[in-house]
Amino acid sequence: MQARHAGQLLVRLSIREQRGDLAAPWARRICTLARMAVSSLMIPLGTPAPDFALPDLAGTTVRRDEFAAAGALLVMFLCNHCPYVRHIEAELSKVLAQFPGLAVVGICSNDVEAYPDDRPERLAEQARRAGWVFPYLVDHDQQVGRAYNAACTPDFFLYDRRRGLAYRGAFDESTPGNGKPVTGDLLHAAVEQVLAGKPVPEPHKPSMGCSIKWRS
Repeated sequence: MQARHAGQLLVRLSIREQRGDLAAPWARRICTLARMAVSSLMIPLGTPAPDFALPDLAGTTVRRDEFAAAGALLVMFLCNHCPYVRHIEAELSKVLAQFPGLAVVGICSNDVEAYPDDRPERLAEQARRAGWVFPYLVDHDQQVGRAYNAACTPDFFLYDRRRGLAYRGAFDESTPGNGKPVTGDLLHAAVEQVLAGKPVPEPHKPSMGCSIKWRS
């Protein structure tokens, strides 16, 4: 419970940073000293999927509306340097392979000057390592990450056929070091429900990971 409250505090600090109410270096120092993961913001279900038009790792622009025919859209905020993402990356590939009718994109919104492991060439290495075949997009100006209210890596946003938010939550119960198996069962169950046109029963367990690295 204490860790959850600390994580929520760090999320609030992140929001204040985005609004300009808090100096970014100070907020980052707090997060580093606390050594806590940040949880997803759990924005209201039904929230429309924000638009995006971002370059993939080859420089080709990918737009949200290219996936209009798909029965569901999964938008994932990912990166290469985060141990929480690395912890699930191989199993993520296996889970997504089970849903050919699902449209999927990964987005990296991190400040690559501060975190060079998240530069496009390193993201390409990650995609090869993990067996990812979905478009991996680069949010250079971080505007898409802000529009989606992304807070951490990984952060999952699953939208239904009408592109209303149907699930925002964890991949599964596993995090680095907690000893629980990486299964992807929570995300898997959510995708099954949404593709079947059904709501995903709440409560949704928040995703947890490294904070998005916003530029100051």
